[in-house]
Amino acid sequence: MTAAVGFLSILSIPLALDGGDRAALNFYARPAAFFTPERQHTAAVFAEQAGATARAHVRLKASEKLSDDLQAAMRSRTGIDIAIGIIVAQNRCSQDEAFGILKRASMARNIKLKDLAAGIITQAGGAGTRTHFGT
Repeated sequence: MTAAVGFLSILSIPLALDGGDRAALNFYARPAAFFTPERQHTAAVFAEQAGATARAHVRLKASEKLSDDLQAAMRSRTGIDIAIGIIVAQNRCSQDEAFGILKRASMARNIKLKDLAAGIITQAGGAGTRTHFGT
Protein backbone atom coordinates (compact mmCIF):
# COMPACT_ATOMS: atom_id res chain seq x y z
CA MET A 1 0.00 0.00 0.00
CA THR A 2 2.76 2.48 0.83
CA ALA A 3 4.53 1.78 -2.45
CA ALA A 4 1.29 2.57 -4.25
CA VAL A 5 1.39 6.10 -2.83
CA GLY A 6 5.09 6.55 -3.55
CA PHE A 7 6.88 5.52 -0.33
CA LEU A 8 9.57 2.98 -1.10
CA SER A 9 11.36 3.00 2.27
CA ILE A 10 9.84 2.31 5.67
CA LEU A 11 11.56 2.20 9.06
CA SER A 12 9.65 1.17 12.18
CA ILE A 13 11.24 1.59 15.61
CA PRO A 14 9.56 0.26 18.77
CA LEU A 15 9.08 2.77 21.60
CA ALA A 16 10.00 1.78 25.13
CA LEU A 17 6.84 2.23 27.21
CA ASP A 18 5.87 1.25 30.74
CA GLY A 19 3.85 -1.71 31.93
CA GLY A 20 3.71 -3.80 28.81
CA ASP A 21 2.24 -1.04 26.65
CA ARG A 22 3.49 -1.17 23.09
CA ALA A 23 3.93 1.40 20.35
CA ALA A 24 6.18 2.08 17.38
CA LEU A 25 7.32 5.13 15.52
CA ASN A 26 7.14 4.70 11.76
CA PHE A 27 9.22 6.65 9.27
CA TYR A 28 8.43 6.78 5.56
CA ALA A 29 10.56 8.02 2.66
CA ARG A 30 9.97 8.15 -1.04
CA PRO A 31 13.43 6.99 -2.25
CA ALA A 32 14.32 3.31 -2.06
CA ALA A 33 17.01 2.34 0.47
CA PHE A 34 16.69 5.73 2.16
CA PHE A 35 17.27 4.53 5.71
CA THR A 36 21.04 4.08 5.83
CA PRO A 37 22.66 2.99 9.12
CA GLU A 38 23.30 6.69 9.91
CA ARG A 39 19.66 7.61 9.32
CA GLN A 40 18.52 4.57 11.29
CA HIS A 41 20.65 5.74 14.21
CA THR A 42 19.21 9.27 13.99
CA ALA A 43 15.69 7.86 13.86
CA ALA A 44 16.45 5.60 16.86
CA VAL A 45 17.60 8.62 18.92
CA PHE A 46 14.45 10.48 17.92
CA ALA A 47 12.31 7.45 18.83
CA GLU A 48 14.04 7.21 22.22
CA GLN A 49 13.07 10.82 22.95
CA ALA A 50 9.54 10.25 21.65
CA GLY A 51 9.26 7.20 23.92
CA ALA A 52 10.37 9.26 26.92
CA THR A 53 7.76 11.88 26.08
CA ALA A 54 5.05 9.24 25.67
CA ARG A 55 5.97 7.63 29.02
CA ALA A 56 5.85 11.03 30.75
CA HIS A 57 2.46 11.79 29.20
CA VAL A 58 0.99 8.44 30.27
CA ARG A 59 2.34 8.90 33.81
CA LEU A 60 0.94 12.44 33.97
CA LYS A 61 -2.51 11.29 32.85
CA ALA A 62 -2.43 8.44 35.39
CA SER A 63 -1.47 10.89 38.14
CA GLU A 64 -4.27 13.27 37.12
CA LYS A 65 -6.79 10.41 37.21
CA LEU A 66 -5.53 9.30 40.62
CA SER A 67 -5.80 12.87 41.92
CA ASP A 68 -9.36 13.18 40.59
CA ASP A 69 -10.30 9.81 42.13
CA LEU A 70 -8.79 10.75 45.50
CA GLN A 71 -10.57 14.10 45.56
CA ALA A 72 -13.88 12.37 44.77
CA ALA A 73 -13.20 9.88 47.56
CA MET A 74 -12.42 12.70 49.98
CA ARG A 75 -15.68 14.48 49.05
CA SER A 76 -17.60 11.24 49.65
CA ARG A 77 -15.73 10.60 52.87
CA THR A 78 -16.55 14.06 54.24
CA GLY A 79 -20.28 13.36 53.96
CA ILE A 80 -19.91 9.88 55.39
CA ASP A 81 -17.96 11.21 58.38
CA ILE A 82 -20.60 13.88 59.05
CA ALA A 83 -23.36 11.26 58.86
CA ILE A 84 -21.41 9.05 61.27
CA GLY A 85 -21.23 11.99 63.67
CA ILE A 86 -25.00 12.45 63.44
CA ILE A 87 -25.57 8.73 64.12
CA VAL A 88 -23.16 8.85 67.10
CA ALA A 89 -25.10 11.80 68.55
CA GLN A 90 -28.53 10.24 67.93
CA ASN A 91 -27.66 6.74 69.19
CA ARG A 92 -24.97 7.56 71.76
CA CYS A 93 -22.69 4.93 70.25
CA SER A 94 -19.07 4.73 69.16
CA GLN A 95 -17.79 5.84 65.80
CA ASP A 96 -17.24 2.20 64.75
CA GLU A 97 -20.78 1.26 65.77
CA ALA A 98 -22.18 4.25 63.87
CA PHE A 99 -20.26 3.26 60.76
CA GLY A 100 -21.65 -0.27 61.11
CA ILE A 101 -25.20 1.11 61.33
CA LEU A 102 -24.62 3.27 58.24
CA LYS A 103 -23.06 0.40 56.32
CA ARG A 104 -25.85 -2.05 57.17
CA ALA A 105 -28.52 0.51 56.22
CA SER A 106 -26.74 1.16 52.93
CA MET A 107 -26.66 -2.53 52.07
CA ALA A 108 -30.24 -3.17 53.21
CA ARG A 109 -31.57 -0.30 51.10
CA ASN A 110 -29.20 -0.94 48.20
CA ILE A 111 -28.07 2.70 48.32
CA LYS A 112 -24.51 3.89 47.97
CA LEU A 113 -22.98 4.81 51.31
CA LYS A 114 -22.28 8.39 50.20
CA ASP A 115 -25.88 8.86 48.99
CA LEU A 116 -27.33 7.52 52.23
CA ALA A 117 -24.98 9.80 54.18
CA ALA A 118 -26.15 12.80 52.15
CA GLY A 119 -29.76 11.93 52.99
CA ILE A 120 -28.98 11.68 56.70
CA ILE A 121 -27.28 15.08 56.62
CA THR A 122 -30.25 16.64 54.82
CA GLN A 123 -32.72 15.10 57.31
CA ALA A 124 -30.67 16.45 60.19
CA GLY A 125 -31.06 19.95 58.77
CA GLY A 126 -27.72 20.15 57.00
CA ALA A 127 -27.42 21.89 53.67
CA GLY A 128 -24.94 19.45 52.18
CA THR A 129 -21.25 19.00 52.71
CA ARG A 130 -18.24 21.05 51.82
CA THR A 131 -14.66 19.87 51.72
CA HIS A 132 -11.75 22.03 52.75
CA PHE A 133 -9.11 21.04 50.23
CA GLY A 134 -8.12 22.57 46.89
CA THR A 135 -10.22 22.30 43.79
